[in-house]
Amino acid sequence: MTSEALLASRAEGEGRLPAADYPAKRVLDVLLSGFGLLASLPLWAVIALLVKCQDGGPVFFRDERVGRGGATFGVLKFRTMVPDADRLFGRLQARQHDPRVTRIGRLLRATAMDELPQLWNIFRGDMSFVGPRALRPGEIEAVGAAIVPLEAVPGYETRVTVRPGLTGLAQIYARRDVPRRQKFRYDRVYVRARSMSLDLRLILLSFWISFLGTWESRGPKY
Repeated sequence: MTSEALLASRAEGEGRLPAADYPAKRVLDVLLSGFGLLASLPLWAVIALLVKCQDGGPVFFRDERVGRGGATFGVLKFRTMVPDADRLFGRLQARQHDPRVTRIGRLLRATAMDELPQLWNIFRGDMSFVGPRALRPGEIEAVGAAIVPLEAVPGYETRVTVRPGLTGLAQIYARRDVPRRQKFRYDRVYVRARSMSLDLRLILLSFWISFLGTWESRGPKY
């Protein structure tokens, strides 16, 4: 299943209202995140030690994200950038060969291990395992010479009808450097097509990508 074929196959559904979550989605999130939190605790200790020993900075990066219905919530991630990166470089979108990212950070990003703390957000209901990527409040995108708030990009209203996810169609299949409006098309497709079989497929693909360490690839990961 290529990303282009998937979008083409669902294009006729663009005008339909989003389907309701399948009944077991929240149960799946709670079971997987609870197991993941317990199983990954030893890994948390190793990652925390590596991050701290590299430059002595904080282990975690705290930030705010937009959830379902536009409500905001706090997230923790293992820090992958130099301390005070936002103050030193500004709030920039991550890119390939990003000078803000540390050596340990590159490894964590490639394997998605930096996002392990967000298992707690899934467990408590802020997020889901699968869904649109959680955005920062007030994010913008450059469209030519104009600066456009992401809330004005087509597809934004649809994607905030569901919980954001650690992984999803856009995270796996969209190139990292495409405009947000194209990534939002993947999100709209997911919102309308979501099912347990699709979620399980995307979760398994995500584990495989983490194993390969190719999350930082600029093209489709699979």
